Amino acid sequence: MDEQDRSNLRDLHAGFAMLGLLIRGEHPPSVPSIAYELADAMQEARELHGAGIVSVKRRTKKEKADE
Repeated sequence: MDEQDRSNLRDLHAGFAMLGLLIRGEHPPSVPSIAYELADAMQEARELHGAGIVSVKRRTKKEKADE
């Protein structure tokens, strides 16, 4: 996974974390910072356990044809 994929996955994790915080009723200005702290923790756990998806990318027609 390259640095761009890692950054995109971190943003995705932060978005899900922020959604969860907002659903719980958390609305302080620090919610985005907390969401990125949670995203960083998810990235660390992912690297430690080697789990999860590498990235979500739309496949090209050639990639589909090669299957």
